[in-house]
Amino acid sequence: MPDSRRAWVRLAVAVMIGSLGSVGMWSVVVALPVVQSEFAVTRGTASLAYTMVMLGFGSGGVLTGKITDRYGIVAAIGFGIGILGLGYLGAGLSSSIWQFILVSFAIGLGASATFGPLMAEASHWFEHYRGLAVAIAASGNYIGGAIWPPVVSLAIQSVGWRTTHIAIGIFTAIAMALALVVLRMLMGAAERRSHANAPPPRVDLRLSTNMLTAILSLASIACCVAMSMPQVHIVAYCGDLGYGVARGAEMLSLMLGFGIISRIGSGFLADRIGGIRTLLIGSIAQATALLLYVFFDGLASLYVISALFGLFQGGIVPSYAIIVREAMPAAEAATRVGIVIFASVFGMSFGGWVSGVIFDATGSYTAAFINGLAWNALNIMLMVALLLRARANSAKADNGFAARMRAS
Repeated sequence: MPDSRRAWVRLAVAVMIGSLGSVGMWSVVVALPVVQSEFAVTRGTASLAYTMVMLGFGSGGVLTGKITDRYGIVAAIGFGIGILGLGYLGAGLSSSIWQFILVSFAIGLGASATFGPLMAEASHWFEHYRGLAVAIAASGNYIGGAIWPPVVSLAIQSVGWRTTHIAIGIFTAIAMALALVVLRMLMGAAERRSHANAPPPRVDLRLSTNMLTAILSLASIACCVAMSMPQVHIVAYCGDLGYGVARGAEMLSLMLGFGIISRIGSGFLADRIGGIRTLLIGSIAQATALLLYVFFDGLASLYVISALFGLFQGGIVPSYAIIVREAMPAAEAATRVGIVIFASVFGMSFGGWVSGVIFDATGSYTAAFINGLAWNALNIMLMVALLLRARANSAKADNGFAARMRAS
């Protein structure tokens, strides 16, 4: 039953799984300066570890999305748990920077099952509160982002980054497996889903599914290149400014904590004005925060701007999943969300890497922030184009209906 009490309980367990699995996206950001120092490599080379995490996360989103559409969410998450645990064990045992970079792909691949597929699955549990449910499911990623960075930072300082990675692998495998057992019990016969009676799409953009997927993918690349600059480099940025990496980890945690508020708020908003408008508002707000980073670099200012950045951009990525469910067939939801999420994490990985390269070339992050603003502008233009198309098609449909009424 959509919107039932049982659906809300399932959603709560899904958020717990997402919070645990999301460690794969954030631990590498905290470990980046320490790993760079131990292996004596450049910032750009060390940033490739984050690039591989995100490429694994993106390609894994497509793979686990297909697994979800065919075999169910339980099978997809079970696959992710095994890969995530092995990835962290391999990272802790790496003997060179290139081994660490390659193993980071497995970490991202394992974590992918706890994001895109969970959002798509949650969209099937709700009808009236679909936007809110998708946003809450996506919030597991940011809940983990608010909790994991300071925990990982403290663990690295206490026992070293190698032991920390091994401990993360063991802990998450056990905890996520237990949560998955609970989710399977709550889902029962719905472990594998039939889409025969699913509601039709709400929004007609008069674009083929493949064309709309391509447009959303390009838009997600653009917004996430911009998004990656603060998220990937805030820890290293604070170290360069002399504030210390611990302050950067706190800012990242603050950023993602406020992102939770943004994600849930965007869900409420999307249920009222639709996913395209919600995404456009978030993209404009994100550009505003990026511009503030260009002009202010004081310690207090960075704390405030990081909080604002999280508050502004947190709802952007879940909005893509909402648009997919509004405009595409339900039977393809997890796969299509996976493709768009792959594009978004490609943008994050490329943005994280190119920001490091720009820093190496200029000795400053100012040009990297400006690069992010340019990509953000592309995302805004694409969303404005989709919004205008949706409004034009809606007006045509209304005019056609009025003409039929007059004729009758």
